[in-house]
Amino acid sequence: MTGREFLELDSPVQRLYLERIKRMEIIQKLLSELPKADQNICSHGSYFLAGNSSLCGLTANNYFRKILNVRKAAIASALPMAVIPFLSTVAVYEVFVREPLFAGELNCEVCTVVRGGLVGAVVGGLYPVIMALPVNASLAARYASSPLPGKENLLRFWLTVSQPIFRKMSFGVLIQVLTGFYLATKQHGIYIKILENMKPSRDPEELQA
Repeated sequence: MTGREFLELDSPVQRLYLERIKRMEIIQKLLSELPKADQNICSHGSYFLAGNSSLCGLTANNYFRKILNVRKAAIASALPMAVIPFLSTVAVYEVFVREPLFAGELNCEVCTVVRGGLVGAVVGGLYPVIMALPVNASLAARYASSPLPGKENLLRFWLTVSQPIFRKMSFGVLIQVLTGFYLATKQHGIYIKILENMKPSRDPEELQA
């Protein structure tokens, strides 16, 4: 089946798809007419959350290195702890919060704010800390910087090592939750502002121009 034949299918699913695309185009058009500050929050707001995620990763990495007495491969351990949490936070926030919101699929303010807080907590806060554990565990084993237990006591050992670090990082996780709440609230407010500008009195051809 060709693309032309697909577009000519008069099915409810196809009509909903075309209406969704048209709605997204109108929303993007109105977004470009808003003040620059609002546009930056919508387009680049997730970078702030992701930057905090990188800081959480680097901080947790530093704590694990101190506890395990790892002195080598500082750049090799710091680089993934800065880059991977940053990229992961941006990608997850875009998929679960920003894109559904500005596609008109996430109209509930509470749902938007909860999603933002969860992304901030899980991906922006907890994930970097959890990721730092295997990174530094492999370095400790490779350079024999700290005596590691046998397999029978391995789980207990890592729980003992991780607990004080998770306690120290709890404030960072809280900051990420609040940042996710704030960012999602601001973006939802901008989305409501766009909806208010989508008045029937405006010329549809002007919106689509």
